[in-house]
Amino acid sequence: MKIKFSTSIVCALLATTLSLAQKNKKASTPVSKEVFVSELIAKMTLDEKIGQLNLPTSGDITTGQANSSDVAKKIVLGQVGGLFNIKTAEKIKEVQKLAVEKSRLKIPLLFGMDVIHGYETTFPIPLGLSCIWDMNLIKRSAQIAAQEASADGINWTFSPMVDIARDPRWGRVSEGSGEDPYLGSQIAKAMVTGYQGDDLSKSNTIIACVKHFALYGAPEAGREYNTVDMSHIKMFNDYFPPYKAAIDAGVGSVMVSFNEIDGVPATGNKWLLTDVLRNQWGFKGFVVSDYTGVSEMVEHGIGDLQSVSAQALNAGLDMDMVSEGFLSTLKKSYNEGKVSLAQIDNAVRLLLNAKYDLGLFQDPYKYCDTNRAKTEIYTSSNRSEARKIAAQSLVLLKNTNQLLPLKKSGTIALIGPLADAKENMAGTWSVATKQDQSISLLVGIKEVAGTSTKVLYAKGSNLDDDAAFEERATMFGKSLHRDNRTKEALLSEALTIANQSDVIVAALGEAAEMSGECSSRTNLEIPQTQKELLQALLKTGKPVVLVLFNGRPLVLTQENATVPAILNTWFAGSEAGYAIADVLFGNENPSGKLTATFPRSVGQVPIYYSYKNTGRPLGNKDGVFEKFKSNYIDERNEPLFPFGFGLSYTSFEYSNLKLSASKINFKETLKIAVDVTNTGNFDGKEVVQLYTRDIVGSVTRPVKELKGFQKIALKKGEKQTVTFEISAEDLKFYNSKLQHVAEAGEFEVFVGTNSNAPLKTKFELVN
Repeated sequence: MKIKFSTSIVCALLATTLSLAQKNKKASTPVSKEVFVSELIAKMTLDEKIGQLNLPTSGDITTGQANSSDVAKKIVLGQVGGLFNIKTAEKIKEVQKLAVEKSRLKIPLLFGMDVIHGYETTFPIPLGLSCIWDMNLIKRSAQIAAQEASADGINWTFSPMVDIARDPRWGRVSEGSGEDPYLGSQIAKAMVTGYQGDDLSKSNTIIACVKHFALYGAPEAGREYNTVDMSHIKMFNDYFPPYKAAIDAGVGSVMVSFNEIDGVPATGNKWLLTDVLRNQWGFKGFVVSDYTGVSEMVEHGIGDLQSVSAQALNAGLDMDMVSEGFLSTLKKSYNEGKVSLAQIDNAVRLLLNAKYDLGLFQDPYKYCDTNRAKTEIYTSSNRSEARKIAAQSLVLLKNTNQLLPLKKSGTIALIGPLADAKENMAGTWSVATKQDQSISLLVGIKEVAGTSTKVLYAKGSNLDDDAAFEERATMFGKSLHRDNRTKEALLSEALTIANQSDVIVAALGEAAEMSGECSSRTNLEIPQTQKELLQALLKTGKPVVLVLFNGRPLVLTQENATVPAILNTWFAGSEAGYAIADVLFGNENPSGKLTATFPRSVGQVPIYYSYKNTGRPLGNKDGVFEKFKSNYIDERNEPLFPFGFGLSYTSFEYSNLKLSASKINFKETLKIAVDVTNTGNFDGKEVVQLYTRDIVGSVTRPVKELKGFQKIALKKGEKQTVTFEISAEDLKFYNSKLQHVAEAGEFEVFVGTNSNAPLKTKFELVN
């Protein structure tokens, strides 16, 4: 039987079908972020809004106990916007459930952690990582960190720290990228893009947080949390660039520093957080305080908790970490007219925007896949990459008569308190590292050297004669397992094996927590008991290699004068032992270059290469004292090891420096070319560095500024022409009116292997 439909009926059915399809399509089309967030804010009570601005720490909640904790009650009441210091996808999912299933508006939480230089797979401390001078590898380290952290429930890292630091007494120099604003800016960009990728909604990316804004790396006397007092022209030229580079790279959040700026704590400094960060730089993300940064304004002498909390919000702070000043006082301040609803709503909007960008409203459990945690964290592939990256962070400071690389034969005496110290290899701020699984130098040497090499080990000394000092220097599970034998017994054992060896490897220096937060030092030398051990080893007449562990530039004047080979290893991460051994035995040729100047004496600090001339500069290059010149009566001016310094097992020759023109105008680009030849006996990598000097300016200019660098690989005997480009944009600086300008005039160009680059020429920038 055939059924016939009239044309009109068919048309009507089609029209109805199309109409329904259009309605369904319209219904399934997601609303924009702006609309979604605005509608959510409109539903929120004032208490719920303020709750979003609260960031307490939970501690590492035990699985199954999230519901009974004090913070859990606040989450259910909508009084928490995020948590930090809780680890594992399982625990985080349990806590996230409280927010999205039991709170009134079901707003998901942010989960943050100090993922500073890796997660369970740990890379070199940031100062060491910066010495690689390879932005692709630095970016890759951040990608792996984000991959692992996100697989374990974390969606926000308090990294990168980009504070310029020129005083190695300050402990957190270990956590930054050194002294130079240009290099620091490149690293800031690499880290932010590594963490965040090109799409925050992907499950393997996390929000980065550039810190500490601002000037945290310049405390008076190098003492942690101390006052910072700096001219605006120095801020903008020397200290602000890495922060701005992170902003320009799209960083999602900014953490405020503890210190004051222009007499106002950064946490409540409107000029800093609104005028500069928002209005001048166009930052669109959210701003969080550092740990108890809001309440610490009370000790600064700014006011009580209510007044400083209101000041912080009005200044441009969006999230209060731990202080709970916002949570406990903002409602009262609003009722008293001290803060506006618009200011509260703006802060809430920025926090909700971040959660939206992460995809948490679509899937609040997207970072809580326990299968990812089992397969993506601390993998053999990640560890292999960490090992290779770590090897490139090591800096060869001295190598008399090519003592290094060592032969994989004979007998090696490995001596020192850091030789068998796996818990210290990852360095400071390694909160997720499996310290007991890190690779010690002893393990690394034995494996890399192979069965043809006999390795003898003795501790030789404790870290320091003072047991109380050693305890302070080995906090957070980083014990060196103090040996209670007498100093003489430890030394005697060391000398016994030293005399049986062909070569001595002395593993000395700082423990991991001798640098880092609240680890400022007034003495920058290796602890005295270790210095005595080293001198005793040298007296055996055996060749000695000093493998130096450190989180900052140290004073190595005595060591440089007496030890034939020095390898600066920083704290190279969870694969440190393997990476160091790879370099010691020549599997890897060292290519690291210093990003912070090493002084001759603590009396020289702060010390950095891009200083300004005085009206009475010391003219002689031999460092001979001259009365009424800018110098010391008891020490030379120049450092022991300059910025950019680092040796290789091979040698490189620079020649044929050429410019494409002797003059360029403000619209043209100058090309700078130099030939680099590997003249040694090993394949190797070299960091070719370009510096300029603005000879005459409207304000005084540094004697030298880094403007470019390239890390190249050259086989033995190979030559490569390296080319740089410079335009007027690269020559800009902030003048006395804080205008970002380039000025016509003559410029010197320097190219070489470190900041003492010998090849130089000139060009002119013309109108």
